[in-house]
Amino acid sequence: MTFLRTLAAALLLLSAPAFANDSEAEWAVGGLVLKSNDQISMDSEDLFISAEEVRVDYIYTNHADRDQDVVIAFPLPALPIADNGYADPYAYPDWDEFGFATTVDGDLVGFDQIDRAVVGARDVTDFVVARGWPIHWYRDESFVDRLNALPPAERDAAHALGLLTTLPDAELVIPAWKGQRYMLRVQTFPAGKSVRVGHRYTPIAGGSVGGMLYPSAREDMPEAMAEYRTRWCIDDSFLSGVDRRLTAHGADETVYYSETWLGYVLSSGANWRGPIKNFRLVVDKGSPDNLVSFCMNGVRKISPTQFEVVKKDFEPTGDLNILITGFHKVDE
Repeated sequence: MTFLRTLAAALLLLSAPAFANDSEAEWAVGGLVLKSNDQISMDSEDLFISAEEVRVDYIYTNHADRDQDVVIAFPLPALPIADNGYADPYAYPDWDEFGFATTVDGDLVGFDQIDRAVVGARDVTDFVVARGWPIHWYRDESFVDRLNALPPAERDAAHALGLLTTLPDAELVIPAWKGQRYMLRVQTFPAGKSVRVGHRYTPIAGGSVGGMLYPSAREDMPEAMAEYRTRWCIDDSFLSGVDRRLTAHGADETVYYSETWLGYVLSSGANWRGPIKNFRLVVDKGSPDNLVSFCMNGVRKISPTQFEVVKKDFEPTGDLNILITGFHKVDE
């Protein structure tokens, strides 16, 4: 067993919550982010989220009397990430296979890809690359073994630079940095004009084949239920819907449920002038028999599967977590 596999097993034992040991975490991404600019307003954001697709359409207006060349970015999480502990450490997404498309006024545009090694807010890329070490070290199963085989003086020097850390009680040296991928482009916003920007990608959904929503589990582990209420704002009406679906088919059939988790980063984009003048969110739960819950007020059902939120002068203060539950029959 390699050091990385030993580390993986230890992390799973230490961090996996009691209610989910068969789960895979979602990877909350988000939309486009502008470098801070007080001359450009976001007139509208129209956001659609389902387990299959994220679509977001913006209208930006440049209020200055000259063109503005602004860096826009598609932010990706730094990896490896200590998210909620549900994910197998080998299940990190491969950003090389993470397809997305962006249009500006209807024309497809490209992004530059930049990979950096970061420790907190500090960029340590030059130190990592100078040693021939991989930025995305978690993809290399033997890398931690190689680190621990280095001469002590070399490890101590890397420690002094903040590149390495030692796991307590494990006598195991691991990288302290995360691999951060940036997708960037410089976009021109013409003076006094509006620009339409569209963005599409497939979300990296997480989920579980079960969870704490079964009546017996809710009764036995109230602290886990409290996390559901906090993270996804489930209420008693939602739980009643779960109970009805679990018992709807009678004693001759067994029904189990599954969870799909979706995350979307709302709060990172507040770099424009003023609030979002017109914000619209549509969440599609997939099947009409599914249930969905997320934390936002003013939710309105607009179709058998879609739920809408419309806000004026919206200023995001947190990110969006979505829970979709599906129900499946097993014939006895």
